[in-house]
Amino acid sequence: MSELIDSVLGTSAHAGALRAVLWDMDGTLLESEQLWDIGMRELSLHLGGPMSEETRIATIGGPLDLSVWRTFDGLGLAPTPDEQTAAEDWLNAFMAELFAQGLPWRPGARAALGAVREAGLGQALVTNTGRRLCDVALETLGRTHFDHTVCGDEVPAGKPDPAPYLRAAELLGLDPAQCLAVEDSPTGAAAADAAGCTVLVVPSLTTVPGSPRRVFRSTLEGLTVADLRELHVSGER
Repeated sequence: MSELIDSVLGTSAHAGALRAVLWDMDGTLLESEQLWDIGMRELSLHLGGPMSEETRIATIGGPLDLSVWRTFDGLGLAPTPDEQTAAEDWLNAFMAELFAQGLPWRPGARAALGAVREAGLGQALVTNTGRRLCDVALETLGRTHFDHTVCGDEVPAGKPDPAPYLRAAELLGLDPAQCLAVEDSPTGAAAADAAGCTVLVVPSLTTVPGSPRRVFRSTLEGLTVADLRELHVSGER
C-alpha cells in the first residue's frame, strides 16, 4: 500500500528519475537578458546617474524589487517605499516596450523545448520576471510548451530563494529531485540548487560557480532529451 501511495504522490524510491524540465526564461530561453541590461542602465540614468558594472552584475537574474533597490543603492540613494514602487513601475513599463519589439531565442532553445514536449516530460517556465512581462514573452515562447508558469510576483520570494522552483515542482506534482532546472545566472542556479533540483547551467552574461548539483554546457544547440537524462543523472552523483 505504501508503494502505491508513493507512486501516486510521485515520491517513490525512483524520485530521482527525470520527470520534468524547469526552464528559466531571460538569458536561458530568450536573449532578453540583453534587454534587461538596457532597461537596468536606463533606470539608473532615470534615477540620477550611470550604473556601475558592479551594480549591473549584482542585478543579473535577480527579483525586480531587489534589482531596483540595488540600482538606488549603487547611486548612493535610499528610496522611500513610494520611490521604490514608482521605480519598479517605470522599469516594468520600459521593459514592456522593449519586449513588445521582439524577443530573439537563445541558440537551440526552441528545438530543446519542442524535444522535451514531444518526449512527454513535464515542463514549467520559472522566472523572476513578473506576470505582465512574462505574458508578453509567452507570445514568442508558445504557451503550449508549458504545463505551468511561475512568475516572480507570484511567489513569496524570488530567486535566489528556492520558492519559485519549489512551486513549479508542486504544480507538476513532482519532487524537485525529479526535475532538471535550466539556468544561465548565479542567482537562478542558486535557487534551483537550493530547491533540490539538478541544474543545467548554460551561462549567458556572467559566469556561474559550480556545485555538486550543477552540470554545465556552453549552449542548448544540439541538446537532446537523452542528453538531459544523462545530465540529470550526473547532477545527482
